[in-house]
Order: sequence, then structure tokens, then C-alpha cells
Amino acid sequence: MPRSAKQKPTEAALDHGRLQSLIGSMADGVVAVDDDIKVVLYNGAALNILDTNGSIKGRTLEHLVKLYDKNGQMVNVKTLVKNTSRAESNRDLLLHYEDGSRINLYLSIAPVRLGYGEAGDRGYVLLLRDITHEKSLEEERDEFISVVSHELRTPIAIAEGNVSNAQFIIERNGSTSPAIVDALKQAHDQIVFLAGMVNDLSTLSRAERGKLTLDITAINVHQLLTDLVNTYQKDAAAKGLAVRADLNPHLETLSSSDLYVREILQNFITNALKYTEKGSVVVGAKPVKDGVLFTVSDTGIGISKSDQERVFDKFFRSEDFRTRATSGTGLGLYVTMKLARIVHAEVSLESELNHGSTFSIFIPNLQ
Repeated sequence: MPRSAKQKPTEAALDHGRLQSLIGSMADGVVAVDDDIKVVLYNGAALNILDTNGSIKGRTLEHLVKLYDKNGQMVNVKTLVKNTSRAESNRDLLLHYEDGSRINLYLSIAPVRLGYGEAGDRGYVLLLRDITHEKSLEEERDEFISVVSHELRTPIAIAEGNVSNAQFIIERNGSTSPAIVDALKQAHDQIVFLAGMVNDLSTLSRAERGKLTLDITAINVHQLLTDLVNTYQKDAAAKGLAVRADLNPHLETLSSSDLYVREILQNFITNALKYTEKGSVVVGAKPVKDGVLFTVSDTGIGISKSDQERVFDKFFRSEDFRTRATSGTGLGLYVTMKLARIVHAEVSLESELNHGSTFSIFIPNLQ
């Protein structure tokens, strides 16, 4: 018998031992199940999370865990696992125990081969983590943001109104020094920026707490884009830019949330104007199957390939010096994507550095 053939069982046993040792040292719970959702491998951390001391090998997963979603609906564990075709994770599950207590559970599921090569039996590896403390901190943070953003709205509105009135009076009288005019303009710009930041924080807080509701209405797309373009004409003109609508003549109404669709487009237009120094911003819309495809195109600084992968991340701001030269929180596009998911929109980006960007937003009819 060849030497390699004799060594295979030994090598397999060594590999198995190393795997057991590695899994056993992990702080997160690890459970491997076969295609029938029966446990074939687990570690001590998994026993702690499942609140059991005995062996769970050979037991079916659905008899070990009682999972509920964030809406309080029981989750069919077998269906959840069997429907996993690629690695997926979920932070919004609750694990209930026999005594009535529960924890917030992070669950990651990945399909694997339990054995060597393609001949190995199909199975799944589950990663379990108790995130109750993390969730509690997140709730406290979101509540704090909600309260602070709410309390700031009124004083910001009053300040913006007073500065705007002062600017109007000065413009009418025309007798104030340029330095004061410039100071008032800077104050007004900073107040508007602060108001936008507070609005982003408030929207983000409500989105992450699941407090945003979907009120579906019939949206007149032609009127919506006309209103938006008119709203941004003054800001565009102040930078020497043109902003216009490119409307398909066959546009009809869209069944979706007027509030969220409007805010999504506003965020993209604001972003385009911010990073465009010359040229134009064009807002387009055309009917497509089951919805409307919106586009916001600019002739701005563009987005590098590496930044395109991260542009929708929370608090992300490019290291490009031209981006850093403008004020921003890195929340605008992240919040936009949160709203896009609520209306089941699909967002894509095409951009070329130094030539501009186009954001495409497909929004489906929801009724």
C-alpha cells in the first residue's frame, strides 16, 4: 500500500483535531449541522448561548433554539437554514429560553461541505453571538440622537429665520459693509448645514429603530422633478451651475412614498451640487417596467473606483482634498440608502474621476 494512502487517515485526524481546538477556543458560539439540520460539531460557547450543559450532537437545531424576529414572529429555523445559499448574517433575532427570558442574537449562517472536497456532505456552519448589551447601547444612542435632534430643530429654525431676515433688510437698505454681508452669509450657510445634519441624524435614528412608516400615495413624477429643480435653482446659480430636469414625455404616476422618494432625490441633488464646480446637474426620470428609473447626473469631481465601494458607508468621507474642502458628515448617502431600502429601491453608481457621476435609482410601484 502506498505511503500516502496510509497517511491520509492520520492527516485527517490531525486536521479534525486542529479544527476542534480552533473552534473550542472561539468566544462566539459555533454549531455545524448536516443537511438534515442535525448537529455534528459545536463548541463550549455555543452551549452557553443555548443554555445547556449536555451534549447536543445529533440533535436537530429546531429543537434547540426558539427564534423570533424583531416583530415578534416565530422563525422557522429549519427553513431559515435550508434557504441559505451563501453566507448571510442577521442582527435582529431574539433567542427565547424555556424560563421566558431572551437575548438579542447575532446569527451568521454559511453553507459548507462537511468532509473533504466536493465529495463532502452538504451542511451549514452557524455562528452565534449574544449582542444584548450591544443592542441596549444602540437603543440608548438612538434615543439620545432622537431627543437631541428634536430639541435642536426649533432653535436652528429660529436662528435661520433671524439671519435670513437680517440678510433681507441689509439687501433692501444696501448700506452695510461687505464684511458684515459676508459674515451673515457664512452664518446662514452654517445654520443650513447644521439643519441638514440634524435632519440626517433624526432620519437615521428613526430608520435604525424601525420607526419609519411607509405612506404610499400616487406621485406625479413630472411635478415632483419640476418642484425639485425649482427648489435648487438658486443654490445652483450661486455656484454658476445649471440644474435642469430631463423628463420622459410618457411619465405617469408612481405608487410609493412621496416623502421618502423626495428626500432620496434631494440628497442626491444636494450631493451633486456640492461636488460640482462647473457645468450642470441633470435630474432625469423615465418609465420602466414596474416603476420609474430616476437619474441624477453631474459634471463634478467624480468618485474614484476605491471610494465607489464605500461611498454609501456610514460616516464615510473621501480622502480626496476636493471632498475634504467641503463640509459634510458622511451621513447623507448612508441615510439615502436606508430610505431606498424602505421603498424597495435599487441604487447604482457610475462615475469617472474628474468627469462626473451618475446615480441611478429604480423605484418600483408598491401598489
